[in-house]
Amino acid sequence: MGVGDYYKILRVNRNATDEELKKAYKRLAMKWHPDKNHQQHQVKKEEAEAKFKQISEAYDVLSDAKKRQIYDFYGHYPLNSMKMNKENGDGDVKIPKDEKFGVVESKLVCTLEELYKGCRRKLKISRAVPDEFGNLKTVEEILKIDIKPGWKKGTKITFPGKGNQEAGSAASDLIFVVDEKPHALFKRDGNDLVVTQKILLLEALTGKSLHLTTLDGRELTIQVTDVVHPGYVFVVPNEGMPNSKEPGKKGNLKIKFDLMFPPRLTTQQKYELKRILNNTES
Repeated sequence: MGVGDYYKILRVNRNATDEELKKAYKRLAMKWHPDKNHQQHQVKKEEAEAKFKQISEAYDVLSDAKKRQIYDFYGHYPLNSMKMNKENGDGDVKIPKDEKFGVVESKLVCTLEELYKGCRRKLKISRAVPDEFGNLKTVEEILKIDIKPGWKKGTKITFPGKGNQEAGSAASDLIFVVDEKPHALFKRDGNDLVVTQKILLLEALTGKSLHLTTLDGRELTIQVTDVVHPGYVFVVPNEGMPNSKEPGKKGNLKIKFDLMFPPRLTTQQKYELKRILNNTES
């Protein structure tokens, strides 16, 4: 992919665990997301997009055990497996020739936006098959996968007979297993989406307007008028993930709050707070 040292890009050491990789990716993705933070960090959107792409590519390789093994051995990842082009959805999948027995499984990494809206992926596969003399040769083929809105991590798409084949035996099946790339803002909980918003103590007591961009690009304005207490969750119906088994239905959007207290209060402020809160209890 030619974008530099993936470990340095994610700012982790070469012995980083899967959890350390995930935390590093989420932290950097939030910092460099081109639609959110390029102005905050005083960089051009194009620069933020390039940085975000590097971070995503690095995580895509290092979070996959087989890709990481190839990368650690060769110093790069030459197969370009499952890498999607944003414009046309094309990608390459090269089935290793030593995986000729039984079913071949390959990870299909999808963004949360793709699993929300659905999309079509075009994958060029390379596999080993025998020629008329029984010698193995490599053939290429384009496969199309229609990602359905609401598909979950672990969903399997099977292409019978599209794996490697030995002379005198049937070709193995090729199975793609959906994996979900961590999102910078939302977390998925079944068909629900969960987001955490910071809120000042004053806003928690008096109300706040929240502005959120949905996974399909809509702008939501949400009025929170209840008193926000620790553990409070605000539920927005039908703004979660689509239900793939019941088209037209969606889960809920659950908003959790990170309550921020003031670092200090003056004597006068404490007096006023006691006076006001005592009046509410009477």
